[in-house]
Amino acid sequence: MSNKAFIADHPLIQHKVTLLRDKNTGSKEFRELIQEITQLMCYEATRDLPLCEVEVETPITITKSKVIAGRKLAFVPILRAGIGMVEGALELVPAARVGHIGLYRDPETLKPVEYYCKLPGDISEREVIVLDPMLATGGSAVDAIAQIKKRGPKNIKFMCIIAAPEGLEALQAAHSDVQVYCASLDEHLNDHGYIVPGLGDAGDRIFGTK
Repeated sequence: MSNKAFIADHPLIQHKVTLLRDKNTGSKEFRELIQEITQLMCYEATRDLPLCEVEVETPITITKSKVIAGRKLAFVPILRAGIGMVEGALELVPAARVGHIGLYRDPETLKPVEYYCKLPGDISEREVIVLDPMLATGGSAVDAIAQIKKRGPKNIKFMCIIAAPEGLEALQAAHSDVQVYCASLDEHLNDHGYIVPGLGDAGDRIFGTK
C-alpha cells in the first residue's frame, strides 16, 4: 500500500464499522453509522487545512488565535450510496458546497456508467473530497475523479469506509495524486465484484431497497 492511503484505525471508527458490517443492522441505524463514521474520518481528511492567526476578544482579554485560512471545500458524493456520507461531512464543514456525480456499475462488465454530473460553478477554486462508502473495483471512483479533474479543482481527496485491495490499486494507478482515506482495507473482491467480508450493498442498506 502506498503513502496515498490513510487507514483510519481510531477505536471509535473501528467499533462503528463492525456495527455496519452486521447483517442485522437496520437501515435507520446503518444510515446513522455512515454519517458518524464520515464525520470522524472527515476530521482526518481535513487535518492539513491551512490556518491563519486572527485577533479575538475573550471575556478576559484580547488575544491571537487560529482560524482556517479561507480554503474552500466541496464534497462530491458518488450517487447513490455516497449521498449517505454527505450529512456527516457537512456537520463538520457546514460551509462546504456539494456536487453530485451519478454512476452505476454495469452488472455484466462491472464497469461504471455515468448518468449525471453537477458540480459547483467555482469548483476550480475548491479542494474536493469525493465520497463513496465502498471502493470495490475502483471503476466508479476512477471515472468520477477523472470527470472532476476536467474542471481543474485545486486538489482532490477520496474518502470511503470500506476498500478492497483491487479497488485501491486501480485508483492509485489511475490517480496517483489523490490521497485516499478509508476505515478498513478488506481482503478481496468476490466473483460478483462485492468486497469480502465487506458489508453488502451500501446503497441498498442505506435506502432500504434490498
